Amino acid sequence: MKKILIFVICYKTSSRLLKVFKKIKSIKNKKLKLKILISDNNSPDDTIKYIKKIQEKNKIFVNINKKNLGFGGNIKCCLKFAIKNKFDFALMAHGDDQYDPRNLNKLLKKFSTSNNCAAVTGSRMLIKKNALKGNMPIHKFIGNIVLTKIFNFLMGTNVTDAHSGLWLYNLKKIKKIQLNKITDGYNFDSQLRLSLTNKKYSIPEIPIMTKYAGEPTKIHIAYAIRFLLDLLINFIKK
Repeated sequence: MKKILIFVICYKTSSRLLKVFKKIKSIKNKKLKLKILISDNNSPDDTIKYIKKIQEKNKIFVNINKKNLGFGGNIKCCLKFAIKNKFDFALMAHGDDQYDPRNLNKLLKKFSTSNNCAAVTGSRMLIKKNALKGNMPIHKFIGNIVLTKIFNFLMGTNVTDAHSGLWLYNLKKIKKIQLNKITDGYNFDSQLRLSLTNKKYSIPEIPIMTKYAGEPTKIHIAYAIRFLLDLLINFIKK
């Protein structure tokens, strides 16, 4: 029986966390041993109140960071916890409900197709209309297509969404990556993708729906610039 940790990264997610947790609890698979970790990144709002509310009625793991570790820093905490506690796989869920954790079983099926698979991600762009139905801003829609094409050109890959936040990690492969060398910031996912691709691991995709709330444009611009710089530096080093 495979041990899977579903970890929920939270920062100012407030009551939206309850909806995410309800979706996780609805996942059915008798062949899996599922555990849940909620990791809050020092939220200044009422998110902790909702975590405690969930904890009162459910047996879960909880991590409250004493200071904000950054987006990537929070993910690292969860991955290190999963590896330390000998889980086979870890699914990242977002406390703001942008990605649906109920895709777990579909993500798992992809692992059976390759022994070289380090992770499976959910792609919003395999069926592009799904991204627009989920209210992806048009500038982000176009940016995703352009940046993903550049990634594919420089890395020799054929992914459709190089910026997805829905990841199911194969921890046997992830523990071979030096996570401490990957950023603690918003570009954690893209830098991890680079590291895994450099090692010739595969990262297959499944089509997913997603939904958007208003995210600051300046974060996307900073992310895109860092993404391109990381790609170019990696390409030059190769």
